[in-house]
Amino acid sequence: MSLTTAFEPLRTRWAGLPGREKNGVRLAVLLVLAFLLWQFSVAPALATLRTADAQAKALAAQLQRMQAMQIQAQAVQKQPPLGFDEAVRALTAATQQTLGSTAQLGVANERASVTLKEASPDALAEWLVQARLNARSVPLEARLVRGDASGRTVWSGVLVMGLPAR
Repeated sequence: MSLTTAFEPLRTRWAGLPGREKNGVRLAVLLVLAFLLWQFSVAPALATLRTADAQAKALAAQLQRMQAMQIQAQAVQKQPPLGFDEAVRALTAATQQTLGSTAQLGVANERASVTLKEASPDALAEWLVQARLNARSVPLEARLVRGDASGRTVWSGVLVMGLPAR
């Protein structure tokens, strides 16, 4: 069966329609085509255009944060290496200044264990930054539990930090 024979009944039906009905069918087909063109071509492009400015601003802010982190990482890399004793002193000072009585520091071999009891998230975050920058120590293990004390979020548990070799 060829394509021309398949469409023959449609051609016969089309030829039998009055002019007014032909115009109605043409209009309906035109409306369907216009809808499809809008739905799959124009509307997605307009949606992308509407969100482009907000996306560009968000990406620019993300780029700025990444560049700031890059500068910070380069500054850390340029610092001279710390010895074990200096790192322990820096970590002890950061613990006393930032976490105060909510933390206890213990040193064994090339690891420091920090036991937290209801430390505030802000203080913990600041302490982690100081430990990384001043003592050049990073967490090796973290067993922390988030709790609630007097309606505020607190952290309790143990952080094991790596120290430079002796």
